[in-house]
Amino acid sequence: MANTDADGTSGKDVSTGKPVKDAPRQTRDAVATRARILTAAVKEFAKKGLTGTRIDQIATRARCNKALIYHYFGSKEALFSAVLEKTYENIRLAERQLDLAHKPPVEAMRELIGFSFDYVSQHPEFIKLINDENLHGGVHVAHSAKARDLNSPLVALIEEILKRGERDGVFRAGVDPVQLYISIASICYFFIANRPTLSAIFGLPKTPEVLADRRRHVIDVILGYLRPVDGTPSTSRANP
Repeated sequence: MANTDADGTSGKDVSTGKPVKDAPRQTRDAVATRARILTAAVKEFAKKGLTGTRIDQIATRARCNKALIYHYFGSKEALFSAVLEKTYENIRLAERQLDLAHKPPVEAMRELIGFSFDYVSQHPEFIKLINDENLHGGVHVAHSAKARDLNSPLVALIEEILKRGERDGVFRAGVDPVQLYISIASICYFFIANRPTLSAIFGLPKTPEVLADRRRHVIDVILGYLRPVDGTPSTSRANP
């Protein structure tokens, strides 16, 4: 006789402890169910925030029952943490597709800046989820080793690009990779997150042309900062 998992599938024979024949299918079903819950949770949390979202709304959207959500994630707060981790994982995976390590430093940095602008433009849920986490003091990210680990390779990659650019004489010395990425993320995020008010105040229509102009400006600003001071090629990293 097989026991039954929380998602309604049988896992192991209780008499022998061995997996039953359809265990691979059950594993696939569990993975698919968990992914469905995460997808539904992203939409609900982005729309209503952690405080305003109810588990039964996520369950309805995910086509499962609330018990399954608690089985896989434990609590609404833990599910929100998982959603944040997935949010960071998605952007880091997309960044890796750029293959920046094998491109000249200026081209690599230009692509990274452009990608960062495009990503927040095309993923409004990213902004909403990060904004909501900041309203909660960043406590979920602070307790997530995965969220921190996901960002470490990006910092290392930026540092490597900066070193190559400095060595080639196209970037200034002593640029901190963490500070640079915060600047890139900030300058890309601000316009998109505040576009309704900026458009109203400065008379900027919500058109693709205005978005493209802003994208070019962002790239020019960051690359302008990275140029060697006074146009003098640099040969070594400056001390802090």
